[in-house]
Amino acid sequence: MTRTVLIIEDNEQNRYLLTFLLERRGYEVRAAQDGPSGIELARRFEPAIILLDIQLPMMDGYAVARALRAQEASAETPIVAVTSYALPGDREKAIDAGCTGYIEKPIDPETFVKQMELALVRGGKTAP
Repeated sequence: MTRTVLIIEDNEQNRYLLTFLLERRGYEVRAAQDGPSGIELARRFEPAIILLDIQLPMMDGYAVARALRAQEASAETPIVAVTSYALPGDREKAIDAGCTGYIEKPIDPETFVKQMELALVRGGKTAP
């Protein structure tokens, strides 16, 4: 299994932190700043898991998740929403769009990679 993680996140500091945490644990990381770039990277690199911000420029994360599900290369790839959207119903909205997991921001650097790995083992499903 590939250990490639695709991060689709517009915030440079968040991308840096996630990349740092994942690379420190041996993952290869690809990153995109917006939805269209992320969709293209998913097609080209077929990552093991996609970490997707919901609040993105150009295309929101819900539209990105639907586009990723429509693309053969990422149709079955676990997609975990990593988002500050934490109101009642936000998790369900992400799942309905095609995400298979959900992690709220701000992330905990001590536990984030383990949460992501659990999502990967469970096919994207994260604990509530």
